[in-house]
Amino acid sequence: QVQLVESGGGLVQPGGSLRLSCAASGIMFSNYNMAWYRQAPGNQRQWVADILSGGTTTYPNSVKGRFTISRDNSKNTVYLQMNSLKPEDTAVYYCRAIWRSEYWGQGTQVTVSS
Repeated sequence: QVQLVESGGGLVQPGGSLRLSCAASGIMFSNYNMAWYRQAPGNQRQWVADILSGGTTTYPNSVKGRFTISRDNSKNTVYLQMNSLKPEDTAVYYCRAIWRSEYWGQGTQVTVSS
């Protein structure tokens, strides 16, 4: 059974930092391209970052320079380090694994508010 379990969300003040984790099980993790997405209430799911199996990373302009995606294949885990957080970063954050199949986690809430 495939599982992607996100953790690390919470409430943080503007300008603060959080690190999200997504632990995968049931897949050959090192073969998968991994990504983070987010969805705010009333909005469509938005791509935040991805990291290919070979380690190449890409980001949209909205988070470039503030967010960093990384992976540890020995722990079957992908991370999202989020710095300089803004209220508009508030959303549920999801991880996605894609290779021959596609899998999503259940999400973790991030709230940026003073």
